[in-house]
Amino acid sequence: MKFISQLLGAQLARHPDMQPADVYKLLHQAALGPAHAVSQGDAEASLLAEIATLPARPLTDAPQADPLFEVISPDGRLARVHLRPYLAAGHEPAALARAFAATAAGYQGSVDRLAKFCACLGDLADAGGLPFPRATVEAFMNARREEGWPAVRHSEAYRAAHAPAYRVVDLQLLTALAPAASAGS
Repeated sequence: MKFISQLLGAQLARHPDMQPADVYKLLHQAALGPAHAVSQGDAEASLLAEIATLPARPLTDAPQADPLFEVISPDGRLARVHLRPYLAAGHEPAALARAFAATAAGYQGSVDRLAKFCACLGDLADAGGLPFPRATVEAFMNARREEGWPAVRHSEAYRAAHAPAYRVVDLQLLTALAPAASAGS
């Protein structure tokens, strides 16, 4: 799948230390949206708590700082909205929390889509598009399939290196980013 190859290529360029769990997490979010059942109040409380403890910058010298958002779904609707640049641009946390809660409640993800995304990873690994051998990628993805495609956390290595802080939202629900989203930022 061309989109998956491009998405993972861009992510690996910024985060060369991604592990199979991080690849899977990205594809899980791209196919299913946020894997949270959360009320708007809980989403806002959780976001504000995270903001209060957010490191000022990533923990390592990444090739580039996090963009405001990154589109992660082939239809262009879902994006990871990164907290640091979102807050630095003066956007309201409450609006992001509302968009996150609404996305979690209403986005119609597809397990079949996730299975298709994961199925192409072996070929992508063989072609050099992933820094893991085919057997490693397939073993990890097959285990997640057998578990029923659960949500996972970022790998320890990824969390230590990047201190990821974002929310997955349907960009149509976050009007503050509408001009940037239509420009393809």
